[in-house]
Amino acid sequence: MGAIRLDLIGRYLRPHRKVVLRGMAALVVVNLLSVSIPLLVRQVIDDLQDGFALRDVLAQAGLIVALATAMGAVRLYSRMQVFGVGRQVEADLKQQIFDHLLLQEPGWVQTTGSGEVISRATSDVENVRRLLGFAVLSLTNTALAYALTLPAMLAIDPWLSLAAVGLYPVMLMVVRLFGGRMMRQQRRQQEALASLSDLIQEDLSGISAIKIYGQEATEEQAFAGRNRVYRDAALNLARTRSTLFPLLEGISSISLLLLLALGSGQLESGRLTIGDLVALILFVERLVFPTALLGFTLNTFQTGQVSLERVEELLRRQPLVVSPRVPQAPGQPSRGAVEARGLTVRYPNAPRPALVDVSFALQPGELVAVVGPVGCGKTTLARALGRMVQVDPGQLWLDGVDITTLDLADLRGRVGLVPQEGYLFTASLADNLRYGEPEAPLERVREAARQARLDGDIKGFPDGYDTLVGERGITLSGGQRQRTALGRALLVQSPLLVLDDALASVDNTTAAEILRSIREERSRQETSAQHDGRTILMISHQLSAAAACDRVLVLEDGRLVQEGTHNDLLTQRGTYQRLWDREQATEQLKAAG
Repeated sequence: MGAIRLDLIGRYLRPHRKVVLRGMAALVVVNLLSVSIPLLVRQVIDDLQDGFALRDVLAQAGLIVALATAMGAVRLYSRMQVFGVGRQVEADLKQQIFDHLLLQEPGWVQTTGSGEVISRATSDVENVRRLLGFAVLSLTNTALAYALTLPAMLAIDPWLSLAAVGLYPVMLMVVRLFGGRMMRQQRRQQEALASLSDLIQEDLSGISAIKIYGQEATEEQAFAGRNRVYRDAALNLARTRSTLFPLLEGISSISLLLLLALGSGQLESGRLTIGDLVALILFVERLVFPTALLGFTLNTFQTGQVSLERVEELLRRQPLVVSPRVPQAPGQPSRGAVEARGLTVRYPNAPRPALVDVSFALQPGELVAVVGPVGCGKTTLARALGRMVQVDPGQLWLDGVDITTLDLADLRGRVGLVPQEGYLFTASLADNLRYGEPEAPLERVREAARQARLDGDIKGFPDGYDTLVGERGITLSGGQRQRTALGRALLVQSPLLVLDDALASVDNTTAAEILRSIREERSRQETSAQHDGRTILMISHQLSAAAACDRVLVLEDGRLVQEGTHNDLLTQRGTYQRLWDREQATEQLKAAG
């Protein structure tokens, strides 16, 4: 069985030790009753040899029925207790894993793979539940059954008892052999079912592409292939099961026949009574199920231990980005002033840093653009401001406070980050917009939609703000998804708004209107003298949008190579002028074509 991790098993069972002890105590009672019933039957049968009174027989039968009923009730209680612990551990463990996953940085989930994480949080946790519920109960029950039953059998006839259970090790070996094969076949069946389900989900999500390119026949063939794999896996599992269980019944029957053959000779010689033989038959039958189940239990125990270690490995993984133990109070008032001092960011296992010695400052209320070639570090800068990636202390400051000293909830409440691919949930448009503030009234939701220039689209929907957004926002266009994600950030009203190419799917006219709306809102805030308005850092590959900003930061190869207004940068030979000339040439070609 390999190294038994009793330390891990004990740690998970310790919080439920009282319930487990009650279940074990109930199992002791069950096995005591199970031993007493055959002995009572033996006494009744032997008493019948010398004549009997019907009243005595009925009384003995009533006692046996009462004991059997009590045994069934106590057995049910023991299973409810021990299996209940397994279910409770499963629920607690899933909650613990989910809470732990929410603490991890996004990059880890993306590199690890969601399928691997989901497998550990579902399949492995179920195996742990079987280990702590079924396996613990089965092993305990088997140990008690043999510990109490074998002495009773040996007391009746030692040699006959040993001959009767002599085939049980063979039964255990058969179960171990077939049990391992069944587990592998069942795993292949589950993998085939998962593959089939993935194809169905993918085709339903991409049904438009299938129709556009006329690939119905191709998808039908793909489904038929995966369906055959699932069918074959299911049939192989069914064949193994249909072979194993009759084989176990055959071994059990041979053991019983051997007992009857040898026992009849003992009866003839007078060394054994009929009651003794019947009691031995009942005892042998009673040991069949625990013996057969022991093989499955050992396989479950091994699988559960592997899954337990995989779950522990997941829970031991510490996030790279965490809140400080003693967080500092954020700067007051919240103005959205940002300063980078030699900002350098390197992803784990990356050959070179994504950002190198970047320094700049954003004044409260400024609208600043960040531009540069693909892969220059623009998105990394956006993630660094929200601490979605690891940032070293003393490199990024918000309102005069080092962001690494702030509680993550405080920081992210002051930095509104809108990614290029804004994730939408399967919920209404209103709920997607108010995701950052679930209790926001509808008036604020409508105002955020108006600023994001989404209100006109929503008016055209039959259900308006109650329109259900499909999975990942599939029912909306790319521009509508981006504007919904933007409206969500605008509703939170954080002092710093970071747009990571969040208007890439929006036409230039609408993008200009959105920026104008945000700036008008900023002007109203400045006029009210409450604060300096919202600071906006807009990352964009469209230089025409950057031209409308107060300043432009130009990144290349992870370094800040230029900084200034649009007009100033056009007068300088460098990256910005080259990018601008390329964009203008592209627009001219489109106009000419």
